[in-house]
This record gives sequence, C-alpha cells and structure tokens, in this order.
Amino acid sequence: MSRQRTLLTHNRVDFETLFNDYLASGQAHFGIIIAVRRSPQDLTGRLLTILNQVTAEEMENQLRYI
Repeated sequence: MSRQRTLLTHNRVDFETLFNDYLASGQAHFGIIIAVRRSPQDLTGRLLTILNQVTAEEMENQLRYI
C-alpha cells in the first residue's frame, strides 16, 4: 500500500542511486528530500520552507536537497 509520502533522509549516496534507478526505469515516487546534517532548528526551518512553497504534486518524482 502506498502512503504517498515524500521521504526525508540524510543518506545521500543510497537515495541518489535509488532516485536514478527509479528515473531510469520510469517508476514514480512521491519525492525525496536529502538533508545535510544540521542543527534541528536549521533543518526544521529548511524543511518548512519547502513545505510552504512546494505542493505534493510538485514533489512527485523530485529529488531536493536542503
């Protein structure tokens, strides 16, 4: 069952590979956000910026970095 959620991760290497694999095979996903290790306050602020500016539909099949 698909939960239709965007994934937030610090695991850049594995999820960039997974993103490229999905892209190459034409599979759809609901977005991946890769975060550099930061303070919780900084990470929260960056995440809130995306949540306030990007719709769920705009996140589909996207890879974003914060």
